[in-house]
Amino acid sequence: MPAFLIADLRTTDPDKAVEYRKAVVPLVKKHGGVYRTRGGEVRTWEGDWRPERIVIIEFPSMAAAQAFYDDPEYGPVKQLRLDSADGAMILVEGLETPV
Repeated sequence: MPAFLIADLRTTDPDKAVEYRKAVVPLVKKHGGVYRTRGGEVRTWEGDWRPERIVIIEFPSMAAAQAFYDDPEYGPVKQLRLDSADGAMILVEGLETPV
């Protein structure tokens, strides 16, 4: 079953954010991840959620997503993200057969 990493990020250091975006792509691909959105326009339809930058990455499975997050190569790249943005991140299991 696919798994989706969903991040809501607010950039605090634009230079480091650019560095992070360049460094993370090969690691996402290494673990079978595909970007479904990486920023872009966001419209809040209901509630008071006001995200600044939404990133959604589809992985083949929860295990593949966890392997990406736990990859030792991601450690220093993750630190770049932590140094360049504030936000929240979740991992959610997708549907085996879309409705």
